Amino acid sequence: MKSRASLWFGGIVALYAALFVLYAETAAFTPDEGYHLLAAQLIAAGRTPYLDFCFPQTPLNAYWNALWLRLLAHSWRVPHLLAALSTVAAVWLTGDYVLRHFPIVTWRLPAALATALLTGLNGVVFPYGPLQAYGICLLGLVAAFRFTLRAVEHGRAIHFAAAGFFAGIAAASSLLTAAAVPVFAIWNAYHQPAGARWRTLCAFTAGFAAPFLPVFYLVARAPRQTWFNLVRYHAFYRKLYWPETTQHDFEVLSAWLLDSQALILGVLALAGLLYVFRRTNWPASVKAQHALCAWLAAALSLEVGRAHPTFPRYFLLTVPFLAILAAAGLYALVSALRLERSLWPVTLLSLLMLAGLARTLYDRSQTIDTWSSLEAVAAKVDQVTRPGAPVLTVEPIYFLTRRTPPPGYELSYSHLVTLPPAEATLLHLLNAAQVKRQVQSGAFATVSSTDSDEVDDWDLRTLYRQSAEVGDYYLFWDWKGR
Repeated sequence: MKSRASLWFGGIVALYAALFVLYAETAAFTPDEGYHLLAAQLIAAGRTPYLDFCFPQTPLNAYWNALWLRLLAHSWRVPHLLAALSTVAAVWLTGDYVLRHFPIVTWRLPAALATALLTGLNGVVFPYGPLQAYGICLLGLVAAFRFTLRAVEHGRAIHFAAAGFFAGIAAASSLLTAAAVPVFAIWNAYHQPAGARWRTLCAFTAGFAAPFLPVFYLVARAPRQTWFNLVRYHAFYRKLYWPETTQHDFEVLSAWLLDSQALILGVLALAGLLYVFRRTNWPASVKAQHALCAWLAAALSLEVGRAHPTFPRYFLLTVPFLAILAAAGLYALVSALRLERSLWPVTLLSLLMLAGLARTLYDRSQTIDTWSSLEAVAAKVDQVTRPGAPVLTVEPIYFLTRRTPPPGYELSYSHLVTLPPAEATLLHLLNAAQVKRQVQSGAFATVSSTDSDEVDDWDLRTLYRQSAEVGDYYLFWDWKGR
């Protein structure tokens, strides 16, 4: 029976994986991923983040992508594939946990399928799982969860270290996952005998430190630059791009009220948590595992909810743990309806998740570019610009054309930051006034922009003899001063 359930579960996850990778390699895109891919391109070319260019992220995922760009091909499809496979692994590990540990043996397969589908078909996991560092963060968090449970069960130092290692992989790829680290550490220590707690924390800390070796190196080489990129930028300068940050955050934090998928997941997760602790006599260890899921979801939600500005996609980090709770909530519902031996509830849930995802993907297709549309822009830039000539464009176009941005142009968001000249030079920053001055002095052979106000402000139609529109991009070349 167990083998048959595993085959069914594995087959459905494999089908999901095929569709997900297909989406990742064809339609997945978000504008913000451009500077992540550009950072990987620069690292692959020998540059060092913080020391040579601004990159306000923990760098592990950028180094990981740089490695595979060099080994396989310089293509956006390579990082997409890596992130997609990481997301699929996280979906499988989440569902597999329920398949192995759900207390009602006869309902393990439906609960596991519900968990995997609630995670994998989620309206933020599916679009963003193949992008940026979200895939590796999901895998790191879920793997840390699995090793935490194994460490508590067996008490072996290697399992504590593995839990710390995977939590470190997530945090060293994005600090949005940092709130999960103390939850894992405290949970590990709390469930050990008093005399073993220090040993537990030491093993966890040693494992956690390993993925942060690049950060330790950068701190030693450039402490001021590292502090700016990892702390100061996020504390003081992120909100420059969203002047109405409080209003924006309120809209994001209340958006779940209009999101059918979020409502389904949230209601089932809350119902599951109440059911496990108030209505069941499940073993204490099982209840503790569900409590860990609740603490992780709460800690991560609190962290990403306080990011200013925050975005709905940040909350995808909570989805696997909410899905585990939701599986218990779904079982509570079907048991109340006496449908324990039926797959109809899971089928209905799947259809609702698919419908919600289809609407999300449709809405995105109307408002978000794709890499194929940007490739047309990149081709035009290469057509009108000689090799090696300086270009002012956005990060995805730098990546597609394999051109190195001029100093200070590696992150367009940084142009709103104004610092004293010496400090700005140290941090590789240019402000908007400096950018405009360079544009109007003819520093660039080609300039591209999607902002018509910017085109007018820089007087590009007067400064350049030739221009073209490709999609949403205005391109200008052949500066009149030459």
